[in-house]
Amino acid sequence: FSLSTYNKMWTDAQKDLDIQLRREREEFLQPEKDRVKVFKMLAASYIKYMQIFRNLETAHDQLIHRQKRTVIRQVLDGVIGRILEMKKEMVELENSEFHYIDNILEDLKLLPEDMEVPIPRYFIKEKLEVLQQREKILDQILLNAGLQTEKHVKAMTFEEAIKTIQVAERARQGRRRAAFMKQIYLEEKRERQTKLQVQMGPNLDDATTCIQKVWRGYIQRKKTEKMREEEMIFLGMSLPPHLKAISISQMHAGQINALQGEIQERHEEVFIKDKLRETEGLNIKETLQDQIGQCFIECRHIIGKFPDYPTEEAGGSMAILSQKTPEQVAAELAAKKDMALQKKAQKGKKEQEGKEKMKEKKPQKTGKKVNLPAVKTVQEGWKMAPSNFLSIMEEGNSQYKAVWQNRDEGWDFLQDHDPELIKEEKREEVEEEIRVQVDELMQRKLENLKLAVDGEKSNKQKKGRKSEKVRAASLMSLVHRTIDSLYRELVEERLLIKAKTVNLSDYVGKYSYLGTTLRQVDIEPMPSLADVRQLIALYGILPLGSQTVHEKAPLVKALLLAGPAGVGKKMLVHAICTETGANLFNLSASNIVGKYPGKNGLQMMLHMVFKVAKQLQPSVVWIGDTEKIFSKAVPKAEEEMNAKRLEKILPKFLKALKAQDRVLLVGTTNRPFDANLKPFCKVYQKIILIPRPDYASRFGKYFKSSLLWKHIILQNGGAITNLLNISCLAKVSDGFTQGHIVQAVQAVLSELRLLQMTRKPLRTAEFMTSLARQDPVYKEEEETFK
Repeated sequence: FSLSTYNKMWTDAQKDLDIQLRREREEFLQPEKDRVKVFKMLAASYIKYMQIFRNLETAHDQLIHRQKRTVIRQVLDGVIGRILEMKKEMVELENSEFHYIDNILEDLKLLPEDMEVPIPRYFIKEKLEVLQQREKILDQILLNAGLQTEKHVKAMTFEEAIKTIQVAERARQGRRRAAFMKQIYLEEKRERQTKLQVQMGPNLDDATTCIQKVWRGYIQRKKTEKMREEEMIFLGMSLPPHLKAISISQMHAGQINALQGEIQERHEEVFIKDKLRETEGLNIKETLQDQIGQCFIECRHIIGKFPDYPTEEAGGSMAILSQKTPEQVAAELAAKKDMALQKKAQKGKKEQEGKEKMKEKKPQKTGKKVNLPAVKTVQEGWKMAPSNFLSIMEEGNSQYKAVWQNRDEGWDFLQDHDPELIKEEKREEVEEEIRVQVDELMQRKLENLKLAVDGEKSNKQKKGRKSEKVRAASLMSLVHRTIDSLYRELVEERLLIKAKTVNLSDYVGKYSYLGTTLRQVDIEPMPSLADVRQLIALYGILPLGSQTVHEKAPLVKALLLAGPAGVGKKMLVHAICTETGANLFNLSASNIVGKYPGKNGLQMMLHMVFKVAKQLQPSVVWIGDTEKIFSKAVPKAEEEMNAKRLEKILPKFLKALKAQDRVLLVGTTNRPFDANLKPFCKVYQKIILIPRPDYASRFGKYFKSSLLWKHIILQNGGAITNLLNISCLAKVSDGFTQGHIVQAVQAVLSELRLLQMTRKPLRTAEFMTSLARQDPVYKEEEETFK
């Protein structure tokens, strides 16, 4: 049942994708001058791709069929990349990171929750073993260095220590004495009752009443539970028992099938490859040798001499066995050599010509402005930029239509793999392995033929020896430290830290429904927490999680999270690491004080960080209080910190990061207005403003976030009763951040207060008193952030 459901989900997603690709070819190729119409087209496509993304991700996670998962994965990466391209176009069109598309969602009969960016589960699942092993190594290094969860013990005088021990010991003796006296009392009571029973005899009525009381109470409780369950099923608040049982059994079956499928997949692949090598390997080898030998003879007859054997870089025997005549093959090899020589000669000429032109065109410094002719700009209207992902989606879509759309799978009960498709894949691998072996044999044979027939000797061995000597000398001259040693050093210096296990879904916040209305009256609304969550997923998590997406999507190297203290900026940094399995490097000014001093030391530190980050990618480099690096004036109290030492060197290292390096720089700041804006904004491509939570997020009736009133109270051991008005607390806490709410709850729910909870329920006034002691985020500060 579950497999057919997910197969149908995949089929529906592919149909929607086919329609969307047709729309792309029809609508986005034509120039459009109406910006409102363009944005509606982009937003509608963005929403549609998001729905396809959601369905493909679920199907990819739940299906265990290897070949199907490969096809889905290709299309899934393409869809993710296309979503990021659409987002870039929408940002450039509106000049804003935040979009309000309530009217389009209403037309499509969708909720804002349907726009939530799903995090692909394969980001973690595919490298779970590696992450677990890395976590063990990190824990071991921290433990050996004495950095693992240091507990600060309160200092105590000798007299206080003796008094504490005496109190504890006397209390222990008192408890033991009380337990002993209770035991003696119960034994004496039991003896008295047995004496009375022996004298009076057993009372049948009392025994019967006792049994009836217990039995009737048990039966009534069962009836009440059954009635309550029937009422909940009738109201639609609970599932019937048979449906519950099926869902649980399906879940267990899915987990078992997934595990069995992975094991069976691996064994089946190895078995099929070995079988192909045994059955077809000899025939493939003989066929290749005959074909290559025939090519040698034909070349000898036509050209008059044996050809040179193509190198591995040129494709080896694949170049010989291509569908070309021997003359064409020889001509191509000669043409390649000529082209290489011509290119070298042309480069030299161009460099000389360029130097001469620069000398001629060098303007004289006369101090007068030169009036250049104005270039006419033709406003043809908006046109979609070329995409790197449409070809990937087209290829995946055509592969689905060719192989899977009309494939009969009635014979495959397990739905875990297709042996015929595996054979086709593995046959190519076997042929490639055998071709390499045949190339070595035929190369020797060709040398022997040349020596016997033409009397020629090849000089390849001498060249090989020279290159080997040069390579060995270069390796000896370079001294590289291992990644393990660099990793250990960074951990011991606390530059590589352990990320907290926090999911992006824990950062809960409601969608803002006033955004469209405010923009209509030319007021830029404050972003909602849901908008922030989406941007973190789009710019941080999705590119870091997928290599294909990171290489081809619009590249974001640096991300800045700006907002008041306590809004969850650090939590979002840890969430990016948790969702992608990324390493977390801490280069905050306060963390690098006194470490690697001097310019050379700083360069070495950054070299180490970025080397390990690239090697063990994905990685997140976090700089807390990043405005201090770009501050206009350094306060006297922070002069020793030398926070500005990263200002000039950081952009150079960012520039060195390529598209294939899954490394993201994340800065957090609660005072961005203190920074010198020009270099600050040059480093951080994307700046995300994180506001204080609105009423819906603070109230959180159906939310389970650790940052909201209801869950924070429950998490800290409190109990919510009718005396506690959550709605009132949410209203009163307007202007306060999530951090303020956490501090207020923790201040109230002390150990003593938790002990009094049963006889003295929590009241609203208790939290109000605690909250009033903290400073809220005032409107002036909020406007400064905007």
